[in-house]
Amino acid sequence: MASAVNAGARLDRLPISSFHYRIFWLIGAGMFFDGYDLYVAGGVLASAIQTKFSTVPQNLQFLSLTFVGMTLGALITGFVGDKYGRRFTYQINLLIFGLASLAAAFAPTMGWLIVCRFIQGLGLGAEIVVGYSTLTEFVAPKTRGRWLSFMAFIVVAGFPATAILGYLIIPSFGWRPMFIIAGVGSLIVWYLRKALPESPRWLESEGRTAEAEALMTSIEAEVALPTLPLPPPAPTVRQLSAADMFKPPILQRLIVGSWVLITINTLIFGFVIFLPQFFLRQGLTITNSLAYTLVLSIASLVGCALGAWSSDAVGRRWSIVGASVATIVFGYIYARFNAASDPATVLSVGFLLIVAIYVQTAILFGVYTPELFPTEIRLRANGICNTLGRGATVISPFIVGALMANYKLPGVVWLMIGLVVIQIIVVLAWGVEPRNRALEDVATAPA
Repeated sequence: MASAVNAGARLDRLPISSFHYRIFWLIGAGMFFDGYDLYVAGGVLASAIQTKFSTVPQNLQFLSLTFVGMTLGALITGFVGDKYGRRFTYQINLLIFGLASLAAAFAPTMGWLIVCRFIQGLGLGAEIVVGYSTLTEFVAPKTRGRWLSFMAFIVVAGFPATAILGYLIIPSFGWRPMFIIAGVGSLIVWYLRKALPESPRWLESEGRTAEAEALMTSIEAEVALPTLPLPPPAPTVRQLSAADMFKPPILQRLIVGSWVLITINTLIFGFVIFLPQFFLRQGLTITNSLAYTLVLSIASLVGCALGAWSSDAVGRRWSIVGASVATIVFGYIYARFNAASDPATVLSVGFLLIVAIYVQTAILFGVYTPELFPTEIRLRANGICNTLGRGATVISPFIVGALMANYKLPGVVWLMIGLVVIQIIVVLAWGVEPRNRALEDVATAPA
């Protein structure tokens, strides 16, 4: 029996057009503010502790509750997104973290700010699951890695954006305007994103063939391809259920996706986001600390751009392995120097280390994990991977705090190196290679 709509093959044959750019920028705008909100914590917490608004234990609570919210948000949105659709889900989560960001700007105490941050976390965790997964279902295999990596580039652009704004705003006006920017921007994008279409792949997987066919016809008309013959009907395959996520071969993919996200989340939120506080502990002023962070944040964009190229040119698996090896090498070198005594080395080696980390960030968040799973369980499986990844970061601030207190920066770096070594082993053992393959083909490919 043939598939009634064959949405996957029909989407994959479309040339890049204004339709794809519109989808990219509307999803990407929300993802940018997601990235902005993710990275805003570094400068905000450094300022809050310096002005006595918070204490070190409260800062750790702030980070931990952020990740608790993100963990719950990632898990919930996976099930909601597969049940009620991509469009409903990415609108509701953007509204949640937009309103919570505005509330955070007016928090009277650190306790209230921590509560607001938890609610922000619910929306942040949801956005990163549904945003990447939705774009995955619209873009053709030949350039899918590039488009999704550039989506990660948009998210990571929040890092230098917060660094620049933090450098300009926080020393003079404090941390509250940082949350106002996030809230207002998010709500503007929420309004603009109402026009985004549902995923035809998801509609077809739910048996809503009439809606899927009408939407595909509309998309093909917009791309101006009325004369192209339809692709041959795709054979139907058994629709997977939630229970199939815990049986081979999907189980191995779930392990791969979970571990790589545990690793990259810990690299970002156990190391990168702590950079301003690391520099303060090493003797720099708040202004110099934010300036150092700004310089290193530029490397995040370089890393994402490199990941965008390598994911399609080299392939996902070998790009992940290569960047992981570079992280180990530069991490080892970086741990040997002090920010106050050797600024040139800290900035040069640190730059290369951040590049290596963000090559992984672009591929693991944006490209690889959403590709591992079939459409009917994509958000649930990706949500579980992100839940475990975010769950690790609930405790990582406390682990990093203890390591920094007892072993200083080298202790933190050795934790990161250990996680990356295991990542290399897992990706080589069980990872699949989705480069230049239709999502439906990847879904049935052996490890």
